Amino acid sequence: MSKPYFTLEEANGLLPTLEKELVELQQLQKQFQTQLIELNKIKKSNTNDIKTDTESVFKRESRLEFLEMQAQLHVKNIEATGAQLKGVDLGLIDFPAIIEGEKVLLCWKQGESEITHYHGEHEGFIGRKPLD
Repeated sequence: MSKPYFTLEEANGLLPTLEKELVELQQLQKQFQTQLIELNKIKKSNTNDIKTDTESVFKRESRLEFLEMQAQLHVKNIEATGAQLKGVDLGLIDFPAIIEGEKVLLCWKQGESEITHYHGEHEGFIGRKPLD
């Protein structure tokens, strides 16, 4: 069950788990891109009057579908905590919180050892402000 709002301590406590999920997601994304490039090469070569290698195309397409399912599982694992995945490449995760009666998002970027910033619900990463 997801949590509607986090304290700073609760959000920081989730970071090791969420970072593992994020790293796995990033690796899957790289694998997906590599497989997609290979599939496109095969399909492109098939348009030059070369007999379609349907088995190879099928295997690559199946592998892409499997990678996508795995990635969706990691996204769901992150979302199940109540955290919000905002960017896979940059490693951005937000945590709904309330600061001084205002709904905000605690903002964490991969590589940071703890959460040190927040932003308004509609400001995004550029609107980050340091926590006091």
